[in-house]
Amino acid sequence: MKILTLILLLSTLLFSAVDINNATAEELASLKGIGMKKAKKIIMYRKKHCFKKIKELKKVKGIKKKQVKKIMKKNKGNISLGECKDSGK
Repeated sequence: MKILTLILLLSTLLFSAVDINNATAEELASLKGIGMKKAKKIIMYRKKHCFKKIKELKKVKGIKKKQVKKIMKKNKGNISLGECKDSGK
């Protein structure tokens, strides 16, 4: 089961960008520089706030401005911002 999940995640990354407003924790964790712990924090944050820019990741507790720059650089073209569905705003 873990192998199948890994294959699905890798194929998702190859063919589409990860939407930080709607991705699952596993999809977020597949980005370079974001592990499962940060992915869960992103999901908790976006339940109340919609990301309008990728740079807004620095507003998530535990993610610093320098980390956001590294994440953006390492994942250039693999991060997108879709329509907000989770947030109350």
